[in-house]
Amino acid sequence: MQKPALHGRFFYSLFLFKHLRLQQQRIHSIDSFRGITIFTMVFVNELASIKNIPGWMKHMPADADAMTFVDVVFPAFLFAAGMSIPFALKNRLASTGSSWRLQLHIAWRTIGLLTLGFFMVNGEEYDSKHALLPYHWWMLLFYTGAILTWTVYRFKERWKTWFFRGPGMLMLIALAFLYRGMGEQQYMQPRWWGILGLIGWAYLYSTIIYQLGRKRIAGLITGIILCTGFFVLTKSYLSEEFESISWLSGQAGNATHTAIMLCGVLLSCIFFSADQLTVRKKYLSAFILAIVLFGIGYLLRPAFGISKIYATPSWGLYSAGCCSLLYIFLHWLMDDKRIIRWANFLAPAAVNPLLTYLIPGILFSFFSLTRLTIWPPSWRSGWAGIIWSLLFSIIVLFIARALQRAKIRLQL
Repeated sequence: MQKPALHGRFFYSLFLFKHLRLQQQRIHSIDSFRGITIFTMVFVNELASIKNIPGWMKHMPADADAMTFVDVVFPAFLFAAGMSIPFALKNRLASTGSSWRLQLHIAWRTIGLLTLGFFMVNGEEYDSKHALLPYHWWMLLFYTGAILTWTVYRFKERWKTWFFRGPGMLMLIALAFLYRGMGEQQYMQPRWWGILGLIGWAYLYSTIIYQLGRKRIAGLITGIILCTGFFVLTKSYLSEEFESISWLSGQAGNATHTAIMLCGVLLSCIFFSADQLTVRKKYLSAFILAIVLFGIGYLLRPAFGISKIYATPSWGLYSAGCCSLLYIFLHWLMDDKRIIRWANFLAPAAVNPLLTYLIPGILFSFFSLTRLTIWPPSWRSGWAGIIWSLLFSIIVLFIARALQRAKIRLQL
């Protein structure tokens, strides 16, 4: 195959390079991006219960055709997970030496995310009046079972690991049988998958596309186009045909989430495995990616609007573009300029994101069960509530740091 002329070689090399060399050490910029995302997610989740706050600090309504920074937090979670996929899959394959075992790991991680999301969503509809366990006891036992099941154990003997993991799994199974919900739907069922469950579906689809595309830029771009096109088809031209297949028509939102995650994979590959590109061209490629994402999102906005609730392509592509620009800055600041000490504060959320995400729920259940109050009612409104939400997020990070030092780390 003859290469194009000089003016086209930049795009030729970007489009066809293989995923050859990935750095083995932790990437400060990716860790910090993940840490910022988790910290912000804890902040906005607490902020959601605060009254009398500015509109730009709230989620936009489903039909608003608008978005705030709060609506970008979940996509940033997806984007960060996508950036880690090339490293995670390569390291897993190197440690196991088996592609089959890699697929089992992907399946196990997906099941773990879906299970956590499944329990948390059903917990929102828990009916203490008809259940054997009060709600907060049920939730605390769920968190305990989740931690026992997915903690990273360092025992050399496998039986010691299962001494803790086995009871954790049995606890989750028992809680599923003890569950009683409100209304006619008394037993646990997938109402929706929750944040973690949606990440699980996007992770499964993204890893499949990444591997089928042979870890090339061309395959990732094709995957992003197909995911966006799937939403467009199911919500416009073929909406009636797809409506008859309920499961398939319900995947439109997952397609947008997968496209966001694939954008993270793509940006990670641009910076860390594009061996044919100079540093300058890597930054140029990343900026071009962000511009293209904003451009396509702009073109699709009149047809589908901007909506986090409906997971429209414009919302997803705008969010991925914002995440790309933020990461470009972090990469320049931390990986190139080596200005990294400021991010030490975010380290617990960066290296232990799942546990950090669960800590607020654990605290809420504990304080509700014990009837303890650590903040006055006046802190639940206005700027006092905003300051409290920020303080609460900092407290969560310190708790995560303490748990990290106690060697408690969750990994699906």
